[in-house]
Amino acid sequence: MSLLKARKSVYLERRFVSYVASDKKVEYSKYGSQKDKNKRLIPTVIDACKTRHYSKSTQKTYISWIKKNIFFHGVRHPSEMGEKEINQFLTHLAVDQKVSASTQNQALSVLLFLYRFVIGCEIGDLGNVIRAKKKTSLPVVLSQEEIKSVLYNLDGEIWLLVSLLYGTGMRISECLKLRVQDIDFSNNQIFVRDGKGRKDRVTMLPSSLRQDLLNHLERVKYIHEQDIEDGWGYNQLPYTLEKKYPSAPKEWKWQWVFPQNRRWRNKSNLSEGRHHIDPSIIQKKVRKAVFQAGINKRASCQTFRHSFATHLLVAGYDIRTVQELLGHKDVKTTMIYTHVLCKGPQSVISPVDNI
Repeated sequence: MSLLKARKSVYLERRFVSYVASDKKVEYSKYGSQKDKNKRLIPTVIDACKTRHYSKSTQKTYISWIKKNIFFHGVRHPSEMGEKEINQFLTHLAVDQKVSASTQNQALSVLLFLYRFVIGCEIGDLGNVIRAKKKTSLPVVLSQEEIKSVLYNLDGEIWLLVSLLYGTGMRISECLKLRVQDIDFSNNQIFVRDGKGRKDRVTMLPSSLRQDLLNHLERVKYIHEQDIEDGWGYNQLPYTLEKKYPSAPKEWKWQWVFPQNRRWRNKSNLSEGRHHIDPSIIQKKVRKAVFQAGINKRASCQTFRHSFATHLLVAGYDIRTVQELLGHKDVKTTMIYTHVLCKGPQSVISPVDNI
């Protein structure tokens, strides 16, 4: 980035902060209602997301796209723009930024959310906005030998966590959010709470990982008891459960299965506890293990979930069972893994071979 572009970026950022984060009134002359005139843009977007129980990562994504749209149009307020400006921004993403169709549609969804629930403009008033056609791509799947080689290059709790991803079909976020009470050793099952789409489901607990998981929880429990002796040991609870059950944050059953090494500090009351491991740590470890295994596929943490579903279908399990284990709302989503059941051109005998 040149010095001129860097200075322009800093200028736009300062102008944006003073524009949407100030206490001055924002006139929604075209779209807004009277009660929104005194609202600030970004706090209003965050409130709209929280009202619909969107995750923090979703809130960050929404704010990021809204900022990019505002910067692209010279720090103009969204209430001063409409269909024309939305199409210009989407065209910029496709032509100049060369983003994929899914990324372009994600930006469109964020802007439609902004105009519908924040600005107050009905979706029909936006006219014909550009919608990119998303292509259907096959998931990356590792063979069992490739998975063995990747796990061979991992150790400790990272090995256990990645093994659970492949053995249960959980997403990386769902595995990291596991609490001690979510693992039912007596029935060999794991409860996935508040998964994608805010849905709960049950998946299996692999018998080969049972003892390793028990040993891991013994170490985690020892660390938790040490934190309590030091006067800490608190954990964040979902929603307002902490107010309903004041002693629950220190209870063992509410602790993370994969806590981080360092304690976090609550600035409001100066209490300390442990959050779960950051997903970026697992992702970096997996990328390194894939490289060390000499695998040229574009594998990630999500690849183990794809491999879980694919290998179950190959083993003969029905697609409805796989759908329930993955937590898919529609069986059409699960059907993307059925490509492995097709034998492909290798099984077709060419007519010339029969001559």
